[in-house]
Amino acid sequence: QVQLVESGGGLVQPGGSLGLSCAASGSIFSINAMGWYRQAPGKQRELVAAFTSGGTTNYADSVKGRFTVSRDNAKNTVYLQMNSLKPEDTAVYYCHANAGTYYSGDVDYWGQGTQVTVSS
Repeated sequence: QVQLVESGGGLVQPGGSLGLSCAASGSIFSINAMGWYRQAPGKQRELVAAFTSGGTTNYADSVKGRFTVSRDNAKNTVYLQMNSLKPEDTAVYYCHANAGTYYSGDVDYWGQGTQVTVSS
C-alpha cells in the first residue's frame, strides 16, 4: 500500500499564493506518475498539474502560467505552487500517484484532499 499525505491549503484572497505538498510513503517500488487534481462542488474531478510516467509535466489550460508543479524524488514528494489565485480555483485538491509496491503492480492512489478557498 501507498499512503499520500497532503499539507497546505486554506483560505486566500484573490491574487494571492498558496502552496501544497504531498508525500508518498509505504512499500514503494516505483512512482510512475504523480500530481494534483481538484474537484469543485458540482463538478467532476479534473487534472490540475502532474508529472507523467515519462517525466514530463501536464497542466490544465486554466492554470498554465500561474501554477507550478515540482517534485523531490528522494522524498517521494510532489509540490504545487499556486500564484495569482482566482475564485474559480476554489476546490478540494487531491494528490494522485500511480505507483507500484513490492507486493503489487501499478495502482492509482489518492490523498484525502485538502480544501483551497479563494475569496475576499
